[in-house]
Amino acid sequence: MGESEQIIKNSAETFTLGHSPDPDDAFMFYAMAENKIDLRGYRFEHRLEDIQTLNERAVRGELHISAVSVHAYAYAATKYALLPCGASMGDGYGPVVIRKLETSNASTLQPFNASTLNEDADLRGSLRNRVIAVPGKTTSAFLALQLFLGDFDFIVVPFDEIFDAVRSGRADAGLIIHEGQLTYAQSGFEKIIDLGEWWKSQTGLPLPLGGNVVRKDIPPRVRHDILEIIRESIDYGLAHREEAVRHSLPYARDMDAKLTGKFIGMYVNEFTRDYGEIGRAAIRKFLADAHDEGYIDVSNEVEFVE
Repeated sequence: MGESEQIIKNSAETFTLGHSPDPDDAFMFYAMAENKIDLRGYRFEHRLEDIQTLNERAVRGELHISAVSVHAYAYAATKYALLPCGASMGDGYGPVVIRKLETSNASTLQPFNASTLNEDADLRGSLRNRVIAVPGKTTSAFLALQLFLGDFDFIVVPFDEIFDAVRSGRADAGLIIHEGQLTYAQSGFEKIIDLGEWWKSQTGLPLPLGGNVVRKDIPPRVRHDILEIIRESIDYGLAHREEAVRHSLPYARDMDAKLTGKFIGMYVNEFTRDYGEIGRAAIRKFLADAHDEGYIDVSNEVEFVE
């Protein structure tokens, strides 16, 4: 064990761990938060903040470990390595662009259909002339919409206020993340496009939305310990699903236990325990396409903790 690693072990340093106050993150970190697994002498201080704030903090290198958008990782990659577990990937589903439910057929915004390319082009043209409320410029949802749409008019709104922005007329459409992907219809909105569905139709890959990162100034052996602890926490939640879902319910906005369980199942899946080759390919493709299109102006190299 190196000197820096010994210092961390001897001091029982507390690592700051940032994640969103959402049911999928609560599910993943349940075992760590409630000491259900062996934390190997480390302590973790959980910091619950919205994903845009976590992205900004990651770019500044403030937290030891953090959930981030894959989009934001590109700007934090000099300070952080990506853990190969804890991914939020939508395999054929993902962030949704919504509008107010139309009472007539007069709207020019017809929903996306992967098999009708002409209508797809029409949809792009219509959306470019609308103001879209987005949850943050460093979110993966925003980058996915850029890849689909190109340049467009938008306003940045906290993710849990996007429905209100569209309902009030501040925006013509909204880019929905988190549980809003399941609750938009009951809130009086309809889907224009599911960006995960579009991405899958174009690439055959899941849409990489979020991941966990760890600071590079933490010694490699300690980083590997953190990787194993987080993976064990995910495994514990999957093996004790009912109690982990129950723990997550306080973070489930406008969702009952059944819907919360469905949402968790969408984003705590095979890619969460380990990206695997498909998940890694999805991340590289997503960032490479964004770089090629000029939406990311930094290196798109990805470093994983092993």
